[in-house]
Amino acid sequence: MNLIRYQEPELATWSPLNRLASLREEMNRLLDGSLAGFAGSAGLFGGWSPTVDVFQDKDNVVVKAELPGMKKEDIEITFQEGMLTICGERKQESQVQEGEVFRSERFFGKFHRTVSMPTKVEADKIKASYKDGILSIQLPKAAEAKAKQIDVSVS
Repeated sequence: MNLIRYQEPELATWSPLNRLASLREEMNRLLDGSLAGFAGSAGLFGGWSPTVDVFQDKDNVVVKAELPGMKKEDIEITFQEGMLTICGERKQESQVQEGEVFRSERFFGKFHRTVSMPTKVEADKIKASYKDGILSIQLPKAAEAKAKQIDVSVS
C-alpha cells in the first residue's frame, strides 16, 4: 500500500464564472447557427447591445450609452415617434499575429438599441456628444411636458 500526501485542490484555477462564460459561448454558437432563419441573419442572440442610462430633469431627458472604442462616424442616432434609436458597428481590431488568444470577451459587430421616451420631446433641438466612449444625448422636453408653476392668489 502506498501513501499519497493529500493536496488541496487549486481553487484559483477553477472558477464557476469561467464555466458559465464557456456555456454562454457554446449556447450562442448553437443558437446563432440553428435559429438564424427564425431570428434574422444575426441569429437570436447575435450582435451586442450597449448599456444605456435614461434619466430626466425638469427640462431634458438624457440618454447615456456606453460605446467604448468606437468612432463617432460609426454611430447613427435617429428619433421618430417618441423612439430614440442608436445603431452602429464596432469593428474588430486586427487579430494577434503571434501567440494565441486565451480569452476574447469584447463584442464586435453591428448593434441596434431603441429607447422609448418617457415624455414628449422637441425633436429639432436634440443634441448629442461623444467623449471617452460615452455617448450623451440631450432631448429637450416639449413645452406641454414641462411642469408648470401655478401661483395661488389670495382673495
